[in-house]
Parts: sequence; structure tokens; C-alpha cells
Amino acid sequence: MNSSRVVVLSAILALLSFSGLRAQENGYDVFNPISKYLAQGDAEKLSAWFSDNLEVTIFSDSNDSSRNQARQIMKSFFRSYTPRSFEITHKAGRSNMKYALGTLNAGGEMFIVTIFVGYDDTTYRIQHLKIERIN
Repeated sequence: MNSSRVVVLSAILALLSFSGLRAQENGYDVFNPISKYLAQGDAEKLSAWFSDNLEVTIFSDSNDSSRNQARQIMKSFFRSYTPRSFEITHKAGRSNMKYALGTLNAGGEMFIVTIFVGYDDTTYRIQHLKIERIN
């Protein structure tokens, strides 16, 4: 094979592997790590996904919070209701704003969790986290 064909084939392979990498990035599901930390009751790791300012609603108590305040609210919730499992039941959204609904089994009770995430300059961040009891 002559050197010009090798160069062309190398360039095509590089482009194909780059486009495959971009497709994987676009297929990344931000809710996977968030779900994991909710299931584990890990407020510290969950808070890494919080926006600098976000709304946290626990039952009917809604708070506009800083990331640190929201982390403390979630720590308190997890102390009262130790999570056993969390499962996403529905996802929707657009490229820069997504939401998910899930069920949280915690403290012997079941909860509906709504998570709204928005895209900032580099990644998605939680802008609103809502937890409601299932009656």
C-alpha cells in the first residue's frame, strides 16, 4: 500500500473513532451518578452535582439554597430516612435541560423524587431536587 493511501486511511480511522467518542459523550446519562448517590444516601457526592444555587423541596418545605445548604438538607433527610434503593422511572428533556422522576425506598417508606438538571458551561447540574411521600 502506498504512503498516500496509508495517510488517507489513517485520517478516516481517526475521524471515525473521534465521531464514535463524541457519540458516547452525547449518550452520557447524567442521572446515572446522581441515582447512585441517592441510592447510597451520600449527600457529599450528590452535592457535587448541585448548582451553586438550587431549589430543594422535601415534602412541602421548599428552600432556595446554596450548594452547602442543600448538602446539609440532604444529609438531614438521609439521617431520617436511610435509603435502600433508588430507581429512575421516567426521563425527558432537551439538550440543555433534563428531568427525571424516580422512586426512592428509604426509611421503610417510598418517595417520588423529581430531579431537574440544567447545563452550565461544562456539565449538567441539579437545579431542583424534590422529594415527596407516596401516599
